[in-house]
Amino acid sequence: MSSDSTPHRSYDRSWEEIEQMLNRAELKRIEWKSWFEECRKNEDRDGMKEAARNHKALDGVVKTLKWTLGEVGISNPLD
Repeated sequence: MSSDSTPHRSYDRSWEEIEQMLNRAELKRIEWKSWFEECRKNEDRDGMKEAARNHKALDGVVKTLKWTLGEVGISNPLD
């Protein structure tokens, strides 16, 4: 990997910032679940697909943040 494509990381996020991001991700996931249910009620298949896709993506975000925080019972998000 060339040095041009190596990410530059500051490693200056606090545990509090990571906890806040986790809380926000969990809330967004709930919002997408609600939107999915609303779309299903309205027979909006495209809306359902979008909501399901975003909900699933946030599942990965939540699991990764919990893993980063060392939450007991959370396995490697890549497994």
